Amino acid sequence: MAGGEAGDNKANEGKVRRLSDSVRRMRIAESERADAYADLHEGDRARLALLAEELQGVFAELPTDDAYFVCQVAGSTPPRLWIDPTTHVVMARDRRSYRFLKDTRLGRLTLHESADLDATADAVTDYIAERVVERERSLESDALVEKLRRAALDSRETTGEPTTSGQANDRGSMLIWALIIFLAGFAVGALGLIAYAWFMVPG
Repeated sequence: MAGGEAGDNKANEGKVRRLSDSVRRMRIAESERADAYADLHEGDRARLALLAEELQGVFAELPTDDAYFVCQVAGSTPPRLWIDPTTHVVMARDRRSYRFLKDTRLGRLTLHESADLDATADAVTDYIAERVVERERSLESDALVEKLRRAALDSRETTGEPTTSGQANDRGSMLIWALIIFLAGFAVGALGLIAYAWFMVPG
């Protein structure tokens, strides 16, 4: 029994722990983790680059002076394929699915998620088409409002109606008269209540 304890003590005395060895092991493990993370990062970039290639024909049909849509893979963490300033595509946690996201005032919305490259490209294409139609409607609405405003100004000039400044003065005078009438009505009502209390309340 004593001989066994002596053998263990000799083994422990022969084993010397060195901090430098432990630091070396930690550095190797950290390097391996960094390499694995870099591989995943590059894999995400490669998948997003494939999606960008699928969308090149769509972006080629947009006007050359339209700087709203981007279609560019950003070297961020995680990598993102930006579609416009508020919309981008990232890889999901499974590293196979594409997540089509949009930032809004209410938070981030998932517009589409799929592992199918073609389905994701179709979803992005439909989104771009919707934005183009909305912008066209907005421009048409602005043009219609401007046209109606100019027609109204031309009509006033031909009929001799007062200009905008004259209308502002008329509105101001109308507001003053309305205030005077309101105060007068308030005063008459107050006097009526006083008279009613004077004659109806017994003395």
